[in-house]
Amino acid sequence: EKENPEGFKALADLLKKNTKTRLLAGLAGREAEPAAISGNSPGLISYNDTGIIYSNGPGYAISIYAEGALSGEAIGTISEASKAVYGFLNYGIIPVCEISAKAMVPNRIVESARPQNIGYFEEILIDSKISRDYFDTSEISFPSSPGYAEGFGLSTFRGNNYRDGGAWGTVDVREEKLEIIWEFNIGSISTQSGGYWPGVGWTGQPSIVDWSPEVEKTMNIKEKFVGTDFKEVIYATLDGNIYFCDLETGEWTRNPIHIGYPTKGSVSIDPRGYPLLYTGQGIGENGTDALVPAYRIFSLIDQSLLYEIKGNDPDSLRDWPNFDSSGLLDARNDVFYEAGENGIIYKMQLNTNFDIGAGNVSINPEIVKYRYLNPFGERIGIESSPAVYRNYMYFTDNNGMVACLDLKNMRVVWAAGTGDDTDSTPVIEETSEGVFLYTGNEVDISGEMNNNAQGEYEAVISKFNALTGELVWAKKYMCHYNSVINGGVLGTPVVGKHEIDGIVIFPLAKHGGEYNGKLVALDKETGEEVWSLDSESYSWSSPTAVYTPQGKAYILYCNFAGNIYLIEGKTGRILDVVSLGANIEGTPGVYDDIAVVGSYAKKIFGIRIK
Repeated sequence: EKENPEGFKALADLLKKNTKTRLLAGLAGREAEPAAISGNSPGLISYNDTGIIYSNGPGYAISIYAEGALSGEAIGTISEASKAVYGFLNYGIIPVCEISAKAMVPNRIVESARPQNIGYFEEILIDSKISRDYFDTSEISFPSSPGYAEGFGLSTFRGNNYRDGGAWGTVDVREEKLEIIWEFNIGSISTQSGGYWPGVGWTGQPSIVDWSPEVEKTMNIKEKFVGTDFKEVIYATLDGNIYFCDLETGEWTRNPIHIGYPTKGSVSIDPRGYPLLYTGQGIGENGTDALVPAYRIFSLIDQSLLYEIKGNDPDSLRDWPNFDSSGLLDARNDVFYEAGENGIIYKMQLNTNFDIGAGNVSINPEIVKYRYLNPFGERIGIESSPAVYRNYMYFTDNNGMVACLDLKNMRVVWAAGTGDDTDSTPVIEETSEGVFLYTGNEVDISGEMNNNAQGEYEAVISKFNALTGELVWAKKYMCHYNSVINGGVLGTPVVGKHEIDGIVIFPLAKHGGEYNGKLVALDKETGEEVWSLDSESYSWSSPTAVYTPQGKAYILYCNFAGNIYLIEGKTGRILDVVSLGANIEGTPGVYDDIAVVGSYAKKIFGIRIK
C-alpha cells in the first residue's frame, strides 16, 4: 500500500467488485474488515483460493472466499483476483479492472490439470542461465485465426495460429472433380544409415503467398513474374531443397534453396509479407555427410541464410535434435516461436529491420528458452506445431502430453496426458461456449512398452477445454502398431466451419488392419461419430477443408496408396479420386481453387478443384 497506493487501491476495488467476495486475511500487513461468514450455509456452495507470497521482508497471505454465488461468477472473480495479486506483488503491475473474467474463464477449473498437482518441471533460460522471475511486459495477443496473415496467403502449417485452416479463399465448385494441371519432378536422398527419403514427407504442406508489388521488386524472382499478379508456392522437401514455383503453371519462379538434407515439416513465411522464410531440418544425414539438424531463417531477397539454431542445443534435456515443427510469428511484437524435438520452445525477439527502399532485410535474434520434463513419462520433445490463442501456446509432445503455456511468463498453466506419443498438431476452436482444443495420439509408446509387439492399441481423439485443461470428451479407436510405421492419429484434424460447423474430422492410420485407414467425422458436442469412411490404405496426411462462397464444405484427403480424394464434407461421400503415383504423407495447401501437394513419386502437383 505504501509503495504503490494506486495499484493497491485498484486491487482492492477489484476484490470488492463482486459483493459476494470478501477479503478474509491481511494484505500487505493491513487488516481487512471481518467477514460475516461462519462456514458453509445449508444449500449454498462456497469457493476459495488462498495464496502465500514469500519475500525478503514480511510474508503476505491473501484468502478470497465466495459464498452463494454461481460457480462461473465466483471462479471468474477469484481467478481474475488471483492473477491480479500475482502480477501486483511480483511485478508491480496495476490490475486492469475492466477485464471480463466471465469471457475468459470457463465454469470449472480442473485441479488435476494444474502443474503443481502433476509434478511438472519447467525452466526458463536466458544465455543458458536459469531465470526465476521472467515476465514479458509487452502486450502479447495473437489474432483470431483469420487475422494471422490477412490478405497475404497461406503462410504457415494449417494457415494460422489456431491451425484450423490449410486453404486460402473459397472455391466455386461446379463439377465436383479434381484435375492435375501441372507437375514437376524433384528428387530423393538415401542416408548413410539406410534410410530412403523421396519427394515430400510428413507434414509437408507448402506455403502459398501473394507478395506485394513493392516486396516483389526487392527479391530475386525471375524477371517474367515481377509485376504480375502471380502467387508463389514455397515447398520444402525430402530431397534437401526448398522449391519456388508459380501457382497457376508450376513454373519455377526462382532457383531452389539447397539445404542438402531432408525436410519433413512445413515452412513458414513471415505473415507480415516480409521476405523471410523459417524452416526446420528433420533429418541429419544424406548419402555422403552428416549434419546436426537445425532451424533456419532465410532472407528471400537473395535466399541467404540469416540465422540458425542447432538442434544439439547444450541446454536441451534430450539428445534428439530434429525440427519438424512449423513456427509462428507474433507480428505485433516481432517475436517468433518455434518448438524442437530436443524439448525446448524457443522465443526469439527477432529485431527485424526490413528496409524495402534499400532492398535489404536483417534480424538480430535474442532468445529465451523454455525447457521441461514430461510428468507422464521419460521422453520429451515436440514434433507437432504449436497453436496459440491470445497469449496461450498449446503444444503436444512425444510422451503423450498436451500443455498450455503462458507466453508472458513462460510457465505452464495446465498440462494433461493424452495416452501416447502425440505428433498431431492441436487445433483451437473459439466459440460462444468457450475455447476448445482438439488433438489425437498415435500408437507408439504402447507398442514399445509391450516389447515392440505388433498388435492393436488405443488411439485416443480428445477435446479439451483450452483454458482449464478439462477433458470434454474422448473417443477411442484400436489401431495397429508397427515399430517402423506408426498407426493412430498423425494428421491434423479439420475443425468444421459453415455447413459442417458441428463436426471435427480426424484421419486414423492403420485402423482395421496394418495397412487400412479410416476418416471419421465426430460430433463436436458429444464425440460420437456422424459419418466415417473406411479405406484400404492408411493416411499420415492431414485432411484439408475447402468451402464454396455459400459455405458448402469439401474435404481433400490423401493416403499411402498415392490417391487424393474429393469428399463431400457433410456426408463423407467420395466424389472424385486422382492418383499421384505414390504415398502422400504431405498435406495439401490450397489457394482459391488450386491445391498443391507432393508425393513419394518424387513430384509436386498442382490440382484444380473443378
